[in-house]
Amino acid sequence: MPPATQSAMKGTGIGQGIAVGPVARMSPPPAAPADATSTLNQEQESARVNEAVQAVSADLTARGEAAGGQAQEVLEAQVMMAQDPSVTEAVDAKLAAGKTAEYAVHTAFAEVAEQLQALGGYLGERAADLHDVAARVVAALRGEPAPGVPDPGHPYVLVAQDLAPADTALLDLNQVLALVTIEGGPTSHTAILARGKGIIAVVGVKEAAELTDGDEVIVDAAHSAVTLAPSQEQKDEAAARIEQRRAAQAAPITEGALADGTPVPLLANLGSPENAAEAVELGAEGVGLFRTEFLFLSSDTAPSVAEQREAYVKLLQAFPGKKVVVRALDAGADKPLPFLNDAEEENPALGLRGLRALLASEEILRDQLSALAEAHEATEADLWVMAPMVSTVEEAEIFSRFAHQHGLKTAGVMVEVPSSALVAEQILQISDFASIGTNDLTQYTMAADRLLGSVAGLQDPWHPAVLKLVKEVGAAGAATGKPVGVCGEAAADPLLAVVLVGLGVHTLSMAPAALADVRAELLHHTKEQAEAIAAAALSAPDAAGALEAARTTAAAHSAE
Repeated sequence: MPPATQSAMKGTGIGQGIAVGPVARMSPPPAAPADATSTLNQEQESARVNEAVQAVSADLTARGEAAGGQAQEVLEAQVMMAQDPSVTEAVDAKLAAGKTAEYAVHTAFAEVAEQLQALGGYLGERAADLHDVAARVVAALRGEPAPGVPDPGHPYVLVAQDLAPADTALLDLNQVLALVTIEGGPTSHTAILARGKGIIAVVGVKEAAELTDGDEVIVDAAHSAVTLAPSQEQKDEAAARIEQRRAAQAAPITEGALADGTPVPLLANLGSPENAAEAVELGAEGVGLFRTEFLFLSSDTAPSVAEQREAYVKLLQAFPGKKVVVRALDAGADKPLPFLNDAEEENPALGLRGLRALLASEEILRDQLSALAEAHEATEADLWVMAPMVSTVEEAEIFSRFAHQHGLKTAGVMVEVPSSALVAEQILQISDFASIGTNDLTQYTMAADRLLGSVAGLQDPWHPAVLKLVKEVGAAGAATGKPVGVCGEAAADPLLAVVLVGLGVHTLSMAPAALADVRAELLHHTKEQAEAIAAAALSAPDAAGALEAARTTAAAHSAE
């Protein structure tokens, strides 16, 4: 358990790691430029802005190429934002009013970011990225180093207000022992990238604002705690846990299972075919979620069947004989695509997204299903396909019919909204499987935008309301004899993974870096014990109580 001292600060832990080391704080963004009249003409200032934007874009592109995978996708999105016409127009308007390039960039980017934040959802998340791009452009205009990660010359615990994707993507894991952020929640970009890279992290630690360079801390992700000035006894306990975890991760890779031999296949969440090799190396038994958005988000037109087929073949070839679950395009009003739906909506999170958007543009859905069917024919993987954001039995029936018409034998649904969880048995009577997306399910259950920091405390999959919906889906799977999986971030939390299995979930899919910790935790509990731990969590009044009840029950079983 975390040290019970006045110096224990609480946040949200990412993963199960623990680290001890000195603090090094993130350098602050450049000071806001003053509102001053430029001594240059508009053309000269515009040229300065263009040069700075190009320099920042080149730097972000290089960082992305070095990082690869999901991080590269995030950084490429930042480059697109820096060059977005709406941002350029806003800057030009400031320059036309006689403002300096620095002030024009700072204020124009902030105005566009505020507009994105108001939209919420995917676009709301982009607001933080736009602030980071603006800071980099202003630094380039001033000839200053870009705001970023410190280099104290020794291993350290990085403390930051939050971390931009460009910085998270290229953290030197030989130097950064752990990451602590003052802001952010479990589904922020920082948390997702940290989990994907296996970085020990505790996010949303408000008290960390008081930490200073050189402070010694213990970062305990497993217990969501940061301890300042730990005692020698606390450091010795941390060292023992570090060694235990290192031994567990070095153990031979086995198939996921509980202590009594009950199989629990452990699958990988992937965002592009390039990530497949690493997932296999880390012991993924297949793919529980393959996000196809990377094929669509960087294009003005929908990719052809041939282009999609090539990407899907590359993925499926990495998993011969293994299950690979591919999610149909999950886009719409919150991730506007000009060829799908870019109409402005008052509340995009509740608008035309996921399967709703695909059914409104049926040709795009049918092309994707055709490409998947052709890729399946050309490979030996066991391809499953699922629809995102299914809300009704009718939607599930339509998707299953379309998939089967295109020769795909296994068609299922994502359970991401309460309505589909509550009618899961009817849905599973006509669908081949269900996969629970806990990120969105938590968001919609708690009425709390998962990308909005002000309600990050509500965005917790441990909440009993969320767990009860998971139990509904698990029971529906048992009643219909259909498999139920989880592919949301919750599956990467080892103890929560045990709870999910106790609620009737058959498979767990997660970032490959989380596989070892989850595999090790499952081996400590039998099916009966997992059900008892889940029951304890369900009986709690809130998320914190559910977590504590699960820990107490699990510890009691270990002591038996």
